[in-house]
Amino acid sequence: MPNMTILKRSAIFIPLLLIACAHAPQPVTENKQVAVVEAEPDSNSEAEAEQPAQPAVNPVALPKLELTESMLYDFLLGDVANQRGRPELAAQIYWELANDTQDPRVAQRAAKLAYDAHQMEKTIDALKLWLKLEPGSFQAKQMLVTLQLGGGKLDDARPYLVEMLAANPAQAGRTFIQIYQLLARFPDKDAVFNLLRELTEPYPTVVEAHLVLAQAAAVVNKRVRALEEVRKARELQPDMEKAAMLEAQLLQPGSPNQALDVLKKFLKAYPAAGEAQLFYARMLLEQKQYPEARREFQQLLEAHPESADLAFAVAMLSLEMGELDRAETELRQALSKGKRDESTVYYYLGQLGEARKSDDAALQSYRQVKEGEYLYSARLRMAYLLQKDGKQEEAREVLHQTVAQTNQERVQLLLIEAQLLRDAKQPEAAYQVLTQGLEKLPKHPDLLYETAMLADQLGKHEIFEQLMRRVIEAKPDHAQAYNALGYSLLDRNERLQEGMQLVEKASQLLPDDAGIIDSVGWGYYRLGNLSKSLEFLQRAYGVNPDPEIAAHLGEVLWMQGEKEKAKKVWGEAQKTHPDNAVLQAVIKKFQP
Repeated sequence: MPNMTILKRSAIFIPLLLIACAHAPQPVTENKQVAVVEAEPDSNSEAEAEQPAQPAVNPVALPKLELTESMLYDFLLGDVANQRGRPELAAQIYWELANDTQDPRVAQRAAKLAYDAHQMEKTIDALKLWLKLEPGSFQAKQMLVTLQLGGGKLDDARPYLVEMLAANPAQAGRTFIQIYQLLARFPDKDAVFNLLRELTEPYPTVVEAHLVLAQAAAVVNKRVRALEEVRKARELQPDMEKAAMLEAQLLQPGSPNQALDVLKKFLKAYPAAGEAQLFYARMLLEQKQYPEARREFQQLLEAHPESADLAFAVAMLSLEMGELDRAETELRQALSKGKRDESTVYYYLGQLGEARKSDDAALQSYRQVKEGEYLYSARLRMAYLLQKDGKQEEAREVLHQTVAQTNQERVQLLLIEAQLLRDAKQPEAAYQVLTQGLEKLPKHPDLLYETAMLADQLGKHEIFEQLMRRVIEAKPDHAQAYNALGYSLLDRNERLQEGMQLVEKASQLLPDDAGIIDSVGWGYYRLGNLSKSLEFLQRAYGVNPDPEIAAHLGEVLWMQGEKEKAKKVWGEAQKTHPDNAVLQAVIKKFQP
């Protein structure tokens, strides 16, 4: 029995949103297996945190040179070349000037011009000259390391990384953070871990050293080492939120309850740790501990009442828990704050209205969805509700005005419109909608399949077969296409061997599909093998007591002389599907 596409009311989908408030950045994901917290140094001064940890150095001894006419000419020529869009010429001129003058300022300028000209080797040469002339320049080392790592030269960068750390031991923690941010872009993660292991070894009391090494270990799936390092970091600085969060993340895949316990204990000791509390709330959400998650989000909202994101998260949890009145109050609270995307809130107010069976309120909310990721879904729900209210033309107009972003969405709109027409007993009009769609999307398997199925229902059997074979050509593993084509031949009692081969091919692709099992059983019936037919039909009915499967099973039982069993099967199916046309036709055939 082929699967029939029908328009059904979709279940309300409540996403498990991981909402972040503006002051609490989400963890950085280093790979697909472990989400690693991006380490940043704690600081009481935002301005201080943004500045690189540059050590204090003595003033540079600049060369005492006389500015000659030739030198002045070269400086002017280099600047004019740069202004006129010739950075490569300017870089060459300044490179020569830097070598002639041995002035670190000129070498710095040469490095910048070479970088602007995308001459990476010359940039590195100029930076090395700058460092030779100004050995204590943290900026030159940082730039050089960045370029070397970007070029895959990890070994070349190693001595400069050591120097960056040794230049200012008091700021080693901040420097480790900067180094890790540079190394995070390097593709060989094992090499990064090994380098960090060497770099951090001389700094056992620097908390950031253990934190970045834990991150690097997690990226290469050294979870035991990662946990060792993050726990050392927590011993050195028990109130560090990022360390507690990282430990929880590392534990979460294998021991989610232990991960939650880590954060719970941390928050008990440091209740003002908002970032960790947000992270804890998200983890509770992932574990589907909705009441506990809502409690944490609610506490965060009380601390940050201006946050529309937090208000929305609380509302989503109330909706998930089925507390519709509370969810509506919270959604409108999020809406009143004016910061959360209004269209998203209105979409969920529409979902809430449907859950309450208040179609008018739902429709009113969906109409307020003007943009964003839920616009398309809201338009589909509007069409459904209008059709449900008997406003078919208005529903079709909504579909016509809906902008599809992909071919799949375009096909979905066509299929829904066709279904609206079929529900209105206008199958020929539905067929025309689908065939017009095929003119624009002639190879889309879903559109071909649905058009073929409707053609078969309209008695256009040749067109049905042509279209279904095009489906198989476009998608050779389309089990339902093989099934539909084979079943159609078997049901019409035509080319039975070919029909049987087609449904058996479908069975190979989807062996547990009840409709396909029914088709195979019906094929054996057509071929006269009643015992084999009964075996498959009973199996299909056991998987899915569908009325059409019941009709087939009853017919085979009747033909085997098991009339009372046949009547029982038909009677049970009639109780739940009294209006099924196929079932009624079979009963009338044998019990006129």
